Amino acid sequence: MMIEVAAEANPLTEALLYHVLRSASSSDPQQIQTGTKQLQNWETTPGYYPLLQTVFMDKSLPLEVRYLAIIQLKNGIDKYWRKTAPNAARKEDKAQIRARLIDCGINEADQRLALQNALVTAKIVRFEPDVMTQLISRLRAAAEPTVYHLHLSRALLILLHIIKELSTGKLTRTRASLLSASPELFRVLGRIYLDKTARWQSFFQPPDGSTSSAHDDEGGALDALDQSLLALKVLRRLLVAGYDFPNRDADVRDFWGVLRAQLGTLLPVATEDAAASPLATAARDAIGRHCVQLAKLYVDMARAHPAAFVLLPDYFGLVHAFWDVVTRFGEGFGTKTAEMGRIGDDGDVDEEEAGIVEKLAHRGLLLIRACVKMVFNPTLTFRMRFQEEREEKAKSVEMVKTQLLEESFVKEMMEVIVMRYFVFTPRDLRQWLEEPDEWEKREDLDGEGFDFAIRPCAEKLFLDLAINFKDLIIQPLLNVFYSIASLDNDNILFKDSVYTAVGLAAPVLHPHLDFDAFISATLVPEVQRQQPGYNILRRRIAILLAQWISVKVSDQSRPLVYQIFRHLLDKSDALNDQVVRVTAGRQFKNVADDWEFKPDQFMPYASDIFTRIMSLVEEVELAETKMALLNTISIMVERMEHRVTPYADGVVALLPPLWAQSGPEHLMKQAILTLLTRLITAMKADSRRLHTLMLPIIRGATEPGSDSALYLLDDALDLWAAIVAQTPAGSPTLPDLLDLTPHLLHALTLGSDALRMALQIAESYLLLAPQPLLGSPFRPRLLEALAALLGQANLSVEATGYVTSVLEVAVRAAAGLGGEEALRVLVADMVATGVVGRLVAGLRDAWEAGQTTGPNRRESSVRGMRESDYWCVLARLGVASPRLLVEAVRGCGMVAPEVVEGQRALKWLLDEWIGHCDNVGSPARRKLMVLALTRLLETGEAWILMELQALMTLWTDVIVELTDGNEDKSVDSLVYPRPEMQSDPDAPEAPEDARRRDLLYADEVHSVNLITFVWERVQAAVEAAGGQARFEEEWLVNVDRTVVREFGNLWDSVGVQR
Repeated sequence: MMIEVAAEANPLTEALLYHVLRSASSSDPQQIQTGTKQLQNWETTPGYYPLLQTVFMDKSLPLEVRYLAIIQLKNGIDKYWRKTAPNAARKEDKAQIRARLIDCGINEADQRLALQNALVTAKIVRFEPDVMTQLISRLRAAAEPTVYHLHLSRALLILLHIIKELSTGKLTRTRASLLSASPELFRVLGRIYLDKTARWQSFFQPPDGSTSSAHDDEGGALDALDQSLLALKVLRRLLVAGYDFPNRDADVRDFWGVLRAQLGTLLPVATEDAAASPLATAARDAIGRHCVQLAKLYVDMARAHPAAFVLLPDYFGLVHAFWDVVTRFGEGFGTKTAEMGRIGDDGDVDEEEAGIVEKLAHRGLLLIRACVKMVFNPTLTFRMRFQEEREEKAKSVEMVKTQLLEESFVKEMMEVIVMRYFVFTPRDLRQWLEEPDEWEKREDLDGEGFDFAIRPCAEKLFLDLAINFKDLIIQPLLNVFYSIASLDNDNILFKDSVYTAVGLAAPVLHPHLDFDAFISATLVPEVQRQQPGYNILRRRIAILLAQWISVKVSDQSRPLVYQIFRHLLDKSDALNDQVVRVTAGRQFKNVADDWEFKPDQFMPYASDIFTRIMSLVEEVELAETKMALLNTISIMVERMEHRVTPYADGVVALLPPLWAQSGPEHLMKQAILTLLTRLITAMKADSRRLHTLMLPIIRGATEPGSDSALYLLDDALDLWAAIVAQTPAGSPTLPDLLDLTPHLLHALTLGSDALRMALQIAESYLLLAPQPLLGSPFRPRLLEALAALLGQANLSVEATGYVTSVLEVAVRAAAGLGGEEALRVLVADMVATGVVGRLVAGLRDAWEAGQTTGPNRRESSVRGMRESDYWCVLARLGVASPRLLVEAVRGCGMVAPEVVEGQRALKWLLDEWIGHCDNVGSPARRKLMVLALTRLLETGEAWILMELQALMTLWTDVIVELTDGNEDKSVDSLVYPRPEMQSDPDAPEAPEDARRRDLLYADEVHSVNLITFVWERVQAAVEAAGGQARFEEEWLVNVDRTVVREFGNLWDSVGVQR
């Protein structure tokens, strides 16, 4: 049935809800859209969620309808169950749902539906823990032998997800509800687990001639096996998350001992050869899964409660039981031949069987690593609160140090890991040959996936041992290394393992190993060997060099490193298969990104390496691999700087097909934009020929409302900023670049990094093309956007600094373009758009807050750095034209809250400004403000002359500060002449760097001597007042004699003739 009428017109009934759910779960897009819209409109309708539960409980309805009903109920709980949520669910609806919640799940036959109901229950329990009591009673009843077996399985499933949900809770109430319920839950679950394991163990025990009925009920035994596994999953999470100190609970200690005994029985069954086992495959796998759950329990406990793990019964036996699995599994782990063409099934265990044993061996390595970390990284695993905890921690650490991590065991671990787990498996070599792209990507990512794969975990454990037991590890490892690091040794697999260890241990081996000699004497010849299997060693050499490059490779050896990588990337060499070349391409990123990388030293090899990596990007198929290689190119571009220009066309030509192939996926596009940004920055002005190719990309990615803007905006803004910075004045591309400015206004309405970049772009535009930016109609629109930002109460101090910096540059640009007339136009718009008003209002608020004291004292949002930023904008106006500054401040209507005499109207402003100068840490900013305040004397108005005492004090302080330590006391230290710049073809300058340098040297802060400036303005004020006598009689008489004397002494000290 299709619901065609308006969604809000449909009354909520059970029948109609069923039809809507059927529409929303159909395959017809129109019906899905209509049904989904109606469901959204019903979300806040009373009775909607109980009706969803009713539909879910009706087993006569189609499965897809019931599934959608429970999904909608789950989503509604997230949004509306909390009391404080908007349109929160009614109490009656909640009560009705809770009353049927457990029955819904326990009686559900379909596993998918039961899982979703369990998730619903868990979410509700998080808000209402009392549901747990009802579940515990139902769990007890379901455990009775006469009850249908499905009820117990479903109750355990619900409980599993409840504990998962509660264990992730951060609130104290959530944590407390789990801790309080844990003891009772543990007793019930423990009994269920022991009963079920006893049931299936009695069935699977070796035949002894018995014909008891226990051996006839195979179905019951398999049900018990599944239920005990589910109970164990619940117990695993409960023991870890439900106790703060598991080792202090007697029941937990007893149960831990039972589990340890079971492990001793089950582990041999799970790890024995399938052909020798009397059990069916399904039973063996189920027992193996029990062992895996036990292993997970021990690893989780060792990580979450390290002291408890050690203090619970027989931790030592547990660890060694799993180490035995690690040792035995390692015997058949690696391949016996390095020739891929000869790899068959020999020596490669069955995939499914390997799954269980490999998981157990993997958990064994994780368990040992947790023990190592609890000793050597205690701050990451211990939280000390009380004396008893500190004692338990000290005792457990000492036990692990003295009992477990003793010298012989550490050496044994190192030997097993290097000799057995660093070797490739036959499966690895087959996949290398058959699926090189996929295998290489997985191997590269596995370094971060030690929790999920055994070889990366072995590498992490080896590194932990090497760092923390270097006195034990280094010499044996060096002995092995020296024994195989010769050209006469053709044991490729063993070499690969040892080279793996040497690469991982580079941080501790470097003082003891002459790696430069190893490169020249061994690695260079080895990468040129033309024998089957040497592609394995070539791949390892690329990784090894990338690991050592930042540790210990001299400048003299780096050309050899570049030659090796150039050779490894050569497709014409048959041994450089795709895996070898992609690995070399990935690893060269670390070589190029090293701190000691010297572009000039790399240039002889740049052309070949660039060309070969770019060809490799086109050759590989996986998008992830393409992006990794693009990242290498991107790093090379960044490190080579302007020297990359000859290769720019090739890099750019590579990108359009990749952009098109990426389709709706944006990760590739982000990588391309990052590469283009680095390319433009590296090429500097030479990049202008590429700008027109990139401007359409920026336009599309910054278009308001576009899909691209959602994912690519930040990267596009970075590229935009780079293009503006590298565009010379008068460039032919400037008109096209100016066409993008309307998009800049939209970017200024955004937040976070996008706003920061947009403000930087606006400032760069003002430096590049001030006239178009400050012309109509863009000028008032830009000022409106900046005024809106200043009006935001939550604007960060950093963002405020960017806004005021743009305003400062705008003021200076206007003054530079047309003097006071151009500045008058800009200031008028600054007043009209509210920029000046918001600045003055913020400063007024700061002044008013400063007048409050005691209990009524308040803090202004405009203080500290933000207030300095505000004053700097007004100071720039004052330095450019004091009269325009006064007009602007008066014009904004914020000079005083009430009508006062004209000469007093600006007193609060001057008081706050002069007072704030003492809190400005930057000498340049203090000088700027003093220049502006001094220029106010040119107005000749009473309100500034009345502040002579404060001004004299300020002049004295600032001039003394700026001449302190100067040999020439007549010039302040911030004045420095413009140096003669000579262009260097080997180090070209970015166009914006040149523009900013011009801006710096044109700044009055660095071009005007404050000493003569103040002296001349004071003398002019004296003359304007009618001469020295009149000035002293009318204005100087109000200044303290001490201040006048110190001010006079100042001029003597700086050599001014009075």
